[in-house]
Amino acid sequence: MVTALGTHSPQLHQVRALLERRGRRDQGRFSFEGPTLLAEAVASGTQIEALYATQRAYESLPAALVESLSCPVYLISERALRKVSDLETPSGVLAVAATRFIELDRLLSGGATALLLARVADPGNAGTLLRSAEAFGVDGVLFDEEVVDAYNPKVVRASMGSIFRQRCAVVELQELAQKAHRERYALVATDRRGVPLPQFAFPERCIIAVGHERTGLSGRHVEWDAAVAIPQEGKVDSLNAAMAGCIVLYEHARQRRLRSSDVSTRNNA
Repeated sequence: MVTALGTHSPQLHQVRALLERRGRRDQGRFSFEGPTLLAEAVASGTQIEALYATQRAYESLPAALVESLSCPVYLISERALRKVSDLETPSGVLAVAATRFIELDRLLSGGATALLLARVADPGNAGTLLRSAEAFGVDGVLFDEEVVDAYNPKVVRASMGSIFRQRCAVVELQELAQKAHRERYALVATDRRGVPLPQFAFPERCIIAVGHERTGLSGRHVEWDAAVAIPQEGKVDSLNAAMAGCIVLYEHARQRRLRSSDVSTRNNA
């Protein structure tokens, strides 16, 4: 069903509130923009609650994508779209869907590898880490409740669709540490004072923590089981969180593949 919606509709006030963390929390919903993310959401099975679009943008959507939508579609003016968008140049298409978090106990119960974003303040880095976690086979992403929101519009954009497929949980770090140890997980911190990455052997059950872009994991009063460092040359002070996380996740995936290959070889011997 396609309906025209006025610029001052109260419904748009609710959509605008989704630009803020409190609004997303109160409504249990989030918004995201653009035909590419819309297609990613639909392909992942995300239930779209409503679509807001300008007439021109809606008519330019692929017919197959439009036909796959089962939600109400609201045609709004460009002026109205700018009010609910966080982009300087809105794409003309904005969708609303429910936020989706998994319980920490459920995530850890199956022995899944998880990435912890602890003190990662930059939403672009957080979104890139979400994407990298999916690329390197991480089973879940944990967000420190005190820092960036998983459904911040910038996080969603930077994830390039991974937010729709990845299992995410919001955690309090002390509680996480207790539950991780109960489930026999090792908490592995990325820290410049840790064991050099080429010399580190990741435990089979582990939660890999990435910290702040400059100060790392300092100030987080959690007892880490191990720390791993990325060897650097030159005078670079530090890598940003997304780059550091990608390197560590790649090495973790490499070691996991080697372990699987060894097990397969032994079973076939």
